[in-house]
Amino acid sequence: MLAPKNQAAWLQKADTPLEVGNAPFPKAGAAEIVVKNAAVAINPLDCHMQDTGIFVQQWPTVFGCDVAGEVHEVGSGVDRFKTGDRVIGHCINLVTGRPSDGAYALYTVVPADKAAILPDHISFIDGVVVPFAVEAATCALFVKEPGPCMPGVSTPALSLPYPTLQTPALSAGKTLVVYGASSSVGSMTTQIAAAAGINVIAIAGAHNHDMVKRCGAAQFFDHKDPSVVQNVINAAMASQSEFVGIFDAISTPETYARDLAILEKLGGGHLACVHPPPIDNVPSNVKTGMIFAVNDVVTPVYRDFVTPALQSGKLKCLPPPTVVGKGLEHINDALQKSKAGVSATKLVVEL
Repeated sequence: MLAPKNQAAWLQKADTPLEVGNAPFPKAGAAEIVVKNAAVAINPLDCHMQDTGIFVQQWPTVFGCDVAGEVHEVGSGVDRFKTGDRVIGHCINLVTGRPSDGAYALYTVVPADKAAILPDHISFIDGVVVPFAVEAATCALFVKEPGPCMPGVSTPALSLPYPTLQTPALSAGKTLVVYGASSSVGSMTTQIAAAAGINVIAIAGAHNHDMVKRCGAAQFFDHKDPSVVQNVINAAMASQSEFVGIFDAISTPETYARDLAILEKLGGGHLACVHPPPIDNVPSNVKTGMIFAVNDVVTPVYRDFVTPALQSGKLKCLPPPTVVGKGLEHINDALQKSKAGVSATKLVVEL
């Protein structure tokens, strides 16, 4: 039997299309697995990396964060997986710089602590929307102490309780606003916060409110409603629970203005962002931060929560995937579609 060969979609330099070509076959190191990818997903971070070369440590590179497929090889010290297991995983080329750690390849190295068994009833196409969003949501919710994100910007530290498999979750007595709750990371943050017993007030487009409700939001408001700021303030005040702050999955000047207006009226709190947080006119009682979506805080979530929660339906593969095509050559098109903007879906390429 011939040994399998690897190919990848290579980025030769910033702001150029990816080029499909041969790639070294990856080897699983200690605490790693190699996944034969059946599907990969597109994240806004990937678009930034292609356009600007941010986080690229060596050229050419292979990037991408989300994979779903079968375990091809298990490294030393890994006891949660075996060859042939169906898995989802978060790839961390973002921090290692190694091309072998990028998702946009036929075979990819994934840290075992950032992978989970995918239940048999869930397709690879559905499952691949989960991994990066799980880690990003976890970094928004559970970090206990601020750390470095980028020069002059710290990570948020909301220090909330971890999710549980209990249904319904016991109330944590806390309220969180999620702005952009129908986005990939926003919807996952809503799901995981709700599973931790957090009262989630969601802001999203009116046409996405049914999906946001499925994610576990207790209340939801239309971002196009001129009264959205006051509506959120009223809902938080009526919740009779501790207001923690806002996770802003959109993070634009417009959303920041609304965030700060809400925080000011509710006595301050955390503002966790996906882009550099606002600097001007931030009240002294508001703690801002930008998530950096690679952190060991996620380990117990992958180990103890993701698989059984997917199995039971407590964790849903939302937003639903849109398949752009089959084959590495379709990743360029998927990246372009992502840059053009999507709503309440995650773009996926089959392999």
